[in-house]
Amino acid sequence: MRSFSGLFKVVLFLLTFLGVGQSQASTPVDITINRSGVLLRGKFYISKGIGPFPTVLLLNGFPGNEIDVLGIGNLLSESGINALTFNYSGTFQSQGLVSFENQQKDIQAAFGFIHQSENINKYKIDTNLIYLGGWCHGGGMALAYATYHPEITAVFSIAGNDFGEFMREYVNNPEMQKMVDQMFDDMIYPKGSIRFEKGALPKEMAETGIEKMNPVFDIRKNAKVLAKKDILLICGWDDAQVTIGNFIFPLYRELKNENAKNIKIVAFQDDHYFRNSRNEVAQTIIEWLRTAPERKNLLEFD
Repeated sequence: MRSFSGLFKVVLFLLTFLGVGQSQASTPVDITINRSGVLLRGKFYISKGIGPFPTVLLLNGFPGNEIDVLGIGNLLSESGINALTFNYSGTFQSQGLVSFENQQKDIQAAFGFIHQSENINKYKIDTNLIYLGGWCHGGGMALAYATYHPEITAVFSIAGNDFGEFMREYVNNPEMQKMVDQMFDDMIYPKGSIRFEKGALPKEMAETGIEKMNPVFDIRKNAKVLAKKDILLICGWDDAQVTIGNFIFPLYRELKNENAKNIKIVAFQDDHYFRNSRNEVAQTIIEWLRTAPERKNLLEFD
């Protein structure tokens, strides 16, 4: 990966791990997801009408917020698409501890929640039309989850992080390493509100050896598997964190090198937070979902 030029970009890059709070036009329903006894708190944006409705599992940045993901959940529900968001294990009011592996288990538990019969009826869910996607950290987590879950054949990523690329930059950039460590030190409970599993901090991962990191999180290196899926990549030309040059185009090119047939990339003249184009980002996702009727039954739950 090419190094970033200047301290300013390094600081901005670190913000890839931070979520931003959003105001809502409507009030979502509070939900609790039970992951083998670990309770995760979330929100469910229910579409109005008779239903049943398509449903998107929308993954937060890190640590995210307790409301929405760039306001997209609300916008989807206003367009007849349910949206479920939740806080990862060890963040905010969710129980458990933070780790990449636990977050993958969190996603699995959220799919389980969507497929529980009482929730199907309560939230008017069409289980033939369930989709996965996320922003920033969540975009990377969605792609990682899709890598080793063959039932996930369609996934979208909004400025999605690549954790392998991040860790390589962390190890090779002392300035960045110092800032990352300080930022995470400030997050850790009780100084902060985030509870990490032993070995989950970047400095601990580096000490163990990043080559020992679960390869599922090295997104670009999984292009051969991901190329078989239907993928929407959304990015910002002015994104200084998950840059188009260092993250989006390399992944896109690698997917095309692996003969990917159903990869769509959409770029907006905006930054990492898409403050000026959130309606357009949501509309892009909506059109991607609605213009492909062959996606029915793509995300079957086992």
